Amino acid sequence: MPPYIIPLCLILFIIQASHSMGAQINETTIPQGSEINTAGPQSWVSPSGRFAFGFYPEGEGFSIGVWLVTDPSRFILWTAFRNDPPVSGGSILLTAGGSLQWIPPNQGFQGKNLPPGNQLFSSVSDTNHATGKYRLSNQPDGNLVMYPIGAIDPDSAYWNTGTYAQNFLLTLTLDPNGTLWLFDRNSPYRMVLFLTNQSLSASPDSESYYHLTLDADGILRLYSHVFFKQGGVPKTKVEWLVPPSNDRCNVKGVCGPNSFCQVTSSGETSCSCLPGFEFLSANQSTQGCWRAQTGGCTRNSPNGDIGLVATMVTVKNTSWSDRSYNIPPQSPTIEECKAICMSDCACEIAMFDSYCSKQMLPIRYGKRVPGSNTTLFVKVYSYEPKRTASATSTAMLTSGAALAMLSLVLLSVSVMLCKRRPFLSCQQIAEELGRGAYGTVFKGVLTNSGNKGIAVKRLERMAEDGEREFQREVRAIARTHHRNEGVCSGSATKRDATLPSWSNRIAIALDVARGLQYLHEEIEVPIIHCNIKPESILIDSSGMAKIADFGLAKLLIGNQTKTFTGVRGTRGYLAPEWSKNTAITVKVDIYSFAVMLLEIISCRKSMALKLAGEECNISEWAYEYMFSGEMKEVAAGKGVDEVELERMVKIGIWCTQNEPVTRPVMKSVVQMMEGSMQVQRPPPPASFSQSLR
Repeated sequence: MPPYIIPLCLILFIIQASHSMGAQINETTIPQGSEINTAGPQSWVSPSGRFAFGFYPEGEGFSIGVWLVTDPSRFILWTAFRNDPPVSGGSILLTAGGSLQWIPPNQGFQGKNLPPGNQLFSSVSDTNHATGKYRLSNQPDGNLVMYPIGAIDPDSAYWNTGTYAQNFLLTLTLDPNGTLWLFDRNSPYRMVLFLTNQSLSASPDSESYYHLTLDADGILRLYSHVFFKQGGVPKTKVEWLVPPSNDRCNVKGVCGPNSFCQVTSSGETSCSCLPGFEFLSANQSTQGCWRAQTGGCTRNSPNGDIGLVATMVTVKNTSWSDRSYNIPPQSPTIEECKAICMSDCACEIAMFDSYCSKQMLPIRYGKRVPGSNTTLFVKVYSYEPKRTASATSTAMLTSGAALAMLSLVLLSVSVMLCKRRPFLSCQQIAEELGRGAYGTVFKGVLTNSGNKGIAVKRLERMAEDGEREFQREVRAIARTHHRNEGVCSGSATKRDATLPSWSNRIAIALDVARGLQYLHEEIEVPIIHCNIKPESILIDSSGMAKIADFGLAKLLIGNQTKTFTGVRGTRGYLAPEWSKNTAITVKVDIYSFAVMLLEIISCRKSMALKLAGEECNISEWAYEYMFSGEMKEVAAGKGVDEVELERMVKIGIWCTQNEPVTRPVMKSVVQMMEGSMQVQRPPPPASFSQSLR
């Protein structure tokens, strides 16, 4: 898109008016081709030193305007694009024609160099100049490479110049004549990427401008803009582009994880989910897909009442990035490959292309390739018709749930009566364990059940919201029957001066992970807890961790896999999607669990950390130590198993990815924690600003 033209007359009037003030006598000139940008220098100052034009900080970005320099502050006199939000970056260029042009952040590349180690980013769209999905990286090895944003591995690259073997530090430059080339400042090496038709650019009846843009679709384009001196409509033309746009699915990342790209008859791209998957967002098919129904090794109950079955669905004529975690040692046939994955409860997808491999989810960069030799086998889960249960067992189950709910309600009523008569029997529930938005949790004793320890929640604000939350919690607890869910007799946050051993801390984290797997995947009506944090975890007398505090929980009714609700949870543990007004899935619990896992490992609070003086969340902090090879700095205490530490930190970072579809499901988390599934090196996690809600 063409750069914006900033009105120069007002700016010149303000700057020239400063001469009459007599503050300075020397003239200041701004040569044609001069440039200011948000990285510095950010402004041009008038001869008197009293006025400045350029970028000034506003909110989390920059605005463009003229201000009176009243150091250390500034008095804003005029602002460009005043009704638009602040820009995240960019530059302002004084052209040969005397006009000022604002080149959007990381979008324009006009008469500039891209030195080694620098990057050019795409925009979200032609009208939204926030950082988009793609980047052009001038790598220190001399190679110019295009990737989806956030990817750094060579397999994610979708175009490169192949100059990595030259042993040069190459600079990309676009000269005023429109020639695009790479050169080494310390040698005669040159590589021309595009040579302009000089006869057109040198026409006496017109003048041409060129700029290089990484467009929102991930294609790098060199544009020419021809202006005619005798008037007429300017002409804009694409002079050069890579990769070729005849198959736009060659750009990796057009479609998100677990989906594949295909070109329609109109030349546009379309994304489709794998069998058994559905779009993460129905309105944004490019964001990727996630499983509509999870299965795994522990999905079916022992008595078979859930009736979940798995089948293998074949997908042909596609290609994918290879993310294999296991290759069978023998050379199975295509049917044997299918059977191997089917018989392995941990295998979700198998790929066959002259050999068999088990693939790790999410699977990426899929595209339709007619005649491809690759065959994909996808495990799809579905429910069988339920077996007919006897009326007796049905009645027992129904009455059991009802009794569970009734006992909790009666217990709550008895506590409220106790509050009115504090000297009758309050001694049995006098120890406070924690407080929530609508009530306090006490440690109690059931004297008629062998002095069994219980947790009692007393409603303290008898408003409609509090009562509704309490009923929600009762329903959620009544549905759960698991060793890591339910009533317990201790607290994970008790003030004990002794730091639990490394093995005990990992055991607690694994208990919580298994409890979440049960809530998400092993009951007929899945539950999103919505408030996983250390204060929601209780420890029983045997040291087993149990998930409690279901006051904010959401039930997924019927075939629901996601739901819409207001923000719930605790600052520091909230997944980024809570602030995006999108559907909420079980992945919000996985994010919160990962924050808590890293806190358990490091004995640090997520929101009390800094990197290079800047605030960061705990996953960013852990990632920096992992990236620098100083993993042991993350763990607190003695007796740390370094292999286990590395595995846990990687899991924590995978589970705090910005996009929910990139986070593993809880079954995979448990398998990785147990060591039965390999943990790949994760990309950077969600940033502090994304998680600060």
